[in-house]
Amino acid sequence: MASESSPLLAYRLLGEEGAAFPANGAGGPGGAPARKLSTFLGVVVPTVLSMFSIVVFLRIGFVVGHAGLLQALAMLLVAYIILALTVLSVCAIATNGAVRGGGAYFMISRTLGPEVGGSIGLMFYLANVCGCAVSLLGLVESVLDVFGTDAMGSNGLRVLPQGYGWNLLYGSLLLGLVGGVCTLGAGLYARASFLTFLLVSGSLASVLISFVAVGPRDIPLAPRPGTNGSSLPTRFGHFTGFNVSTLKDNLGAGYAEDYTTGAMMNFASVFAVLFNGCTGIMAGANMSGELKDPSRAIPLGTIIAVAYTFFIYILLFFLSGFTCDRTLLQEDYGFFRAISLWPPLVLIGIYATSLSASMSSLIGASRILHALAQDDLFGVILAPAKVVSGGGNPWGAVLYSWGLVQLVLLAGKLNTLAAVVTVFYLVAYAAVDLSCLSLEWASAPNFRPTFTLFSWHTCLLGVASCLLMMFLISPGAAGGSLLLMGLLSALLTARGGPSSWGYVSQALLFHQVRKYLLRLDVRKDHVKFWRPQLLLLVGNPRGALPLLRLANQLKKGGLYVLGHVTLGDLDALPSDPVQPQYGAWLSLVDRAQVKAFVDLTLSPSVRQGAQHLLRISGLGGMKPNTLVLGFYDDAPPQDHFLTDPAFMEPVDGTQEGRSPALSTLFPPPRAPGSPRALSPQDYVATMADALKMNKNVVLARACGALPPERLSRGSGSTSQLHHVDVWPLNLLRPRGGPGYVDVCGLFLLQMATILGMVPAWHSARLRIFLCLGPQEAPGAAEGRLRALLSQLRIRAEVQEVVWGEGAGAGEPEEEEGDFVNGGLGDAEAGALACSANALVRAQQGRGTGGGPGGPEARDGDEGPTTALTFLYLPRPPADPARYPRYLALLETLSRDLGPTLLIHGITPVTCTDL
Repeated sequence: MASESSPLLAYRLLGEEGAAFPANGAGGPGGAPARKLSTFLGVVVPTVLSMFSIVVFLRIGFVVGHAGLLQALAMLLVAYIILALTVLSVCAIATNGAVRGGGAYFMISRTLGPEVGGSIGLMFYLANVCGCAVSLLGLVESVLDVFGTDAMGSNGLRVLPQGYGWNLLYGSLLLGLVGGVCTLGAGLYARASFLTFLLVSGSLASVLISFVAVGPRDIPLAPRPGTNGSSLPTRFGHFTGFNVSTLKDNLGAGYAEDYTTGAMMNFASVFAVLFNGCTGIMAGANMSGELKDPSRAIPLGTIIAVAYTFFIYILLFFLSGFTCDRTLLQEDYGFFRAISLWPPLVLIGIYATSLSASMSSLIGASRILHALAQDDLFGVILAPAKVVSGGGNPWGAVLYSWGLVQLVLLAGKLNTLAAVVTVFYLVAYAAVDLSCLSLEWASAPNFRPTFTLFSWHTCLLGVASCLLMMFLISPGAAGGSLLLMGLLSALLTARGGPSSWGYVSQALLFHQVRKYLLRLDVRKDHVKFWRPQLLLLVGNPRGALPLLRLANQLKKGGLYVLGHVTLGDLDALPSDPVQPQYGAWLSLVDRAQVKAFVDLTLSPSVRQGAQHLLRISGLGGMKPNTLVLGFYDDAPPQDHFLTDPAFMEPVDGTQEGRSPALSTLFPPPRAPGSPRALSPQDYVATMADALKMNKNVVLARACGALPPERLSRGSGSTSQLHHVDVWPLNLLRPRGGPGYVDVCGLFLLQMATILGMVPAWHSARLRIFLCLGPQEAPGAAEGRLRALLSQLRIRAEVQEVVWGEGAGAGEPEEEEGDFVNGGLGDAEAGALACSANALVRAQQGRGTGGGPGGPEARDGDEGPTTALTFLYLPRPPADPARYPRYLALLETLSRDLGPTLLIHGITPVTCTDL
């Protein structure tokens, strides 16, 4: 449902041609950057440069020399398939709506939510920061290989001093240059990237021409590190030109030691190096806040860049395998310089790719950080990154990122950082694939990307391949990254995030719940799997908190609905008064920590509203089968909001994030003596309506006196022992038959047993009172009841009491169970109710006794008390005129018994079969 914050309403028509533009360029507050970058400058150029990096000049020979041409082409194909799967997901998400600043982070967070999106966004930011440092360290090493005083080989000026301090100085100077370009804005960065792109393209063109134009030659190889070069003869690699024999020799794999590290190479290690160099597919997406039309530029530019780099890599692999022998490929990774028509141009290309990769990483990191800061997920830590210039350039985020890159340069661990960077990139790629997969599986109507060349199969394969590559490249870094993501997600969950982004998890849950609800066939219900599904009617939750929690314990994994009737007639109202109340009731459910749904209705009377809720609450096979009501008596209502710790507001008035307070959302309790919304006649009629609809009925009285530890979510361990008493016979119409227990009595036993399964009630002892007729011998009925309890797997103490001397004993019950028709007058029925009440109270005051399973109370010890009593609720009389008398008898029966549940069950709920 669209609202004023809907993205659909963030657009307005501007200009004479009616073109649609975002109301705010980057989606943030004032000072948003102007969108001015085209597809080519904003996406194609940075993506191509990031995917080439330094690998295209210094690792082509490494891959082909060790893996051979065929395996090298297979590696490249697999790597690009993995990247292409993620590109398809990026294109789908980018064409499904307005993409704001933050690139991949924006796509992930607006799909998977702030917890997952924020954690992966921070990791992607750190990957870009470390990637910038890795590119700068690689550039420093490349410069020192030629111009360093310790450089090996005969070529080079050897004028730059080397050492940790000098290397750090060179890296810092280069970082200052890169940071200066990024601080001045995306426009200067785009122009600098385009200049770098021209230099790299010119360098690659010279290399490609050199493969054709240069004749065969022998190329001297530098001595391996750690060897005495002067004592060994000079070794040579051979550039043969296009030669079929060279191609045949290079087709197969020839894994050997890496001459720079001495480590033995294999398929996995070579593939990891190749994949490390081409993971820059998000470079264009990171510039989403500066693109003129990101929904078009990101998919189009990324696809062009991927296709272009794939073609160049294949061409270089083929030319290298056709013209260079394996010795040259394995022993001189920088052989492009040796075969080039003008070697300095290759150096320019190497330096340009490293510089452009560092610029791309730094400006991408700054945009991600700025988006994270704008979303305020990490609080004041990222506050400086919100600062922007008058033109919208987030220079605060650039300086923040520049400082972190400088710290990474201090470490100087190039190889370790390279693996971590790649793994973090893959985490982000997997998250993008997962986002697209979630949107596709959720089948949300608003997921309508204009790019349709994808499916859930490609998304799932993309997630799996990214995770596989993570552990292939570095199992330790992969495990650490997943652990870090989990910790960050937990932190953001604890902090709480914005709920207005929309969670795809909710759409997935809806999709799955709908599917399984359709499969939940009510025609296949069986008594073996019966569970209570409760509808609790609540007038004012201030006075019903203990009952809310008790009903939550009675549901045993079943449906639990809080129902409320608002009195009124929609024809006489300007709008529906019920809809605005849902938020308050849902907050009540959260604060009370009960697992309940909320169903509200508008009706001229409470009785009619109860009928509505009984008929329409629930869905499919999940519909209430039991109505729960508070007891109708003259006890003054209590305000449990004032005494319950979960609802007590801070003394100083602060709400600790709870705004507004629940105490302001519900009216104060009804004053004693004030008129009620429900009359006694309608109260009993509501019970009769529920029974006519084949619903069980539960009346709850004095639940506010329940021991607090029994309503807690813990184990309920307490030094005070409690009983749960069950009277499974109708005390207002005693039977003459021995130990008779009908469907309603079994229902009472089942509900009491369910309550005993709750951890808070584990320590309570279940007692069942068996009423004997005046002529019945003790023991026989108890034995039969114990046999029944054994069949039902119910552990309880059975106690016999004599009851039934009064009128009505042995008389057959009316068809509808109307005890008033038994021939008793008002005085006799009242006396019977008083006697029954006295009997129950007398048993509550007695200890367990010395019967089986019941140890005698020791002298001086406080005996167990009854925490809750279950009583048989007779059916209401057939004549509505007798409703007041019926309610008065129930009041007399349950008076001063403490917490009591009067239950009438009409559903068979017990089974002795497997």
